[in-house]
Amino acid sequence: MQHLLRICLFALVALVPVYAQTRAKAGEVKLGEVKVAVDAAVAVRVTASNAELQTLALMAFSSHGGFRIEGSRPQFDIKFTAVAPTQVRVDILSGLGGALKASQVVTGSTPRQALLRAADFAVEKTNGVGLRGFFTARLAFVSQRGGRGEVLVSDLYLGEAKQLTHDNALVLTPRWAPDGSRVIFTSYFRSGAPDIFTADAATGRRETIVSLRGTNTGARFSPNGQQIAMTLSGSGSPEIFVANAQGKQIAARTRSDSAKSSPCWSPDGSQILFVMEPGPQLYVMPASGGAPRRLSLGYSYAAEPDWSRTKRNLIVFTVRVAGGRYQIATHDLATGQTKQVSKASFDAVEPSWLADGRHIVYTARDRTSTQLAILDTETGKSTSLSSFGAAALQASVWTP
Repeated sequence: MQHLLRICLFALVALVPVYAQTRAKAGEVKLGEVKVAVDAAVAVRVTASNAELQTLALMAFSSHGGFRIEGSRPQFDIKFTAVAPTQVRVDILSGLGGALKASQVVTGSTPRQALLRAADFAVEKTNGVGLRGFFTARLAFVSQRGGRGEVLVSDLYLGEAKQLTHDNALVLTPRWAPDGSRVIFTSYFRSGAPDIFTADAATGRRETIVSLRGTNTGARFSPNGQQIAMTLSGSGSPEIFVANAQGKQIAARTRSDSAKSSPCWSPDGSQILFVMEPGPQLYVMPASGGAPRRLSLGYSYAAEPDWSRTKRNLIVFTVRVAGGRYQIATHDLATGQTKQVSKASFDAVEPSWLADGRHIVYTARDRTSTQLAILDTETGKSTSLSSFGAAALQASVWTP
């Protein structure tokens, strides 16, 4: 019983580090917000043909570290016009009243999706450094607003949110399938023990993937969707296992007495990055198994990794810094360079890459609240996603 308790505690601590001991005074800092002045940001004026599109467009460009809203002397004047119920035209002018640089009519499944797709087109035409847009990202996350925890999916700005589970139970680490059709997660639903399930992103239909003795946590689909990496503890200490997409043909990839968690696939599916005690620290190994290699990061605590699909040598993870706070860092596997990219007065944990390989979604946290936010890893600018109040955490990103 004590051994099982240690396993459960490690799994939960690895996923949700303890709260920091410091908190900004009320009104001093908004949770999830870090303002940074960036001279190199592209100045844009953003307008739309109705108030709903205008609000969303301003929200999108304000969350991007490569842009700043400028009304009087913009480099580009970006205009969004609703031309049909699910179509938006974007016109990009050079400066105020300048020459037309680009124009496109974009279709989406809803007016919001059409606007976000059009905004991504504008980003790609104006950022000047070849960045891909990320505004059309979808989120899967845990909301604790209505109980102990439920899995929801939404757009990047928490609009058009849909609840996938109705468990009223502890749920952990929802992660998208690579085609966006399903979300895989851990829930204490029914058995009161941590089992792995999937839910259809459109219908919410649930399927049990792994329900074995011990803890079953941290599941992630491989990039091609044909395998699942996860942490199971039925054989003793938590180990990394790989199964097929239905949770069958389960095979161990690690074997030692050290507890492990948070497996994460490389973009090509050839390697698995994971967390292992003591520390914990980050290790990488072949997806088929083999001796793990510890990454030299310069931190005594490193956890919750995510591997960029765009910049394939770049990983992001949570570290513990001076004063006991938790912040976000990146590590370049090619150069060996590690960089702390968040420097907030609150905890910054649970990072997930957006499609441009520059921004992430993460959980901002103080002693009483959690909030999803977008972080620019180049400038440190952070923008709160506030629709769900003090109740949203553990987001996973999928981009169509």
